[in-house]
Amino acid sequence: MVDQQHRELSVGEVALRAGVPVSTLHFYEAEGLIESRRTKGNQRRYTRSVLRLVAIIRVAQRAGIPLARIRERLNQLPRGRPVTGADWSLLSADWRAELDERIKLLSRLRDQMDSCIGCGCLSISECPLRNPEDIAGDYGAGARAFDLGQPV
Repeated sequence: MVDQQHRELSVGEVALRAGVPVSTLHFYEAEGLIESRRTKGNQRRYTRSVLRLVAIIRVAQRAGIPLARIRERLNQLPRGRPVTGADWSLLSADWRAELDERIKLLSRLRDQMDSCIGCGCLSISECPLRNPEDIAGDYGAGARAFDLGQPV
């Protein structure tokens, strides 16, 4: 009899326990965020530690961390063991500066949004929110400041 602590989980079991659709797990696997092994019948089997990885991915996504950054950081963690509290501390510290910058940007957007509603172009020199001194005007018409990823 297999010890319940070491029993592998099917994709359906992981989806149910993690609260995500099976398609999400397939997507995460295709993106290199999680991994499974295949049985002789070509069914996916996951270690129980994948539940914590899925939780981390979901929290990071909810915070707005792009999947590429999540994958980059998860790939730096040791394989073959569950993610630990120390691992989470490293992950969260790594993302903290990015989140702080996003919070600063969103706060400024919230505070200055009234002057921007209805403008549509975001490249005129009077737009203090996204394009101070019309720096994006050098790159062409439209909302170029958003494409440039410039800090505001």
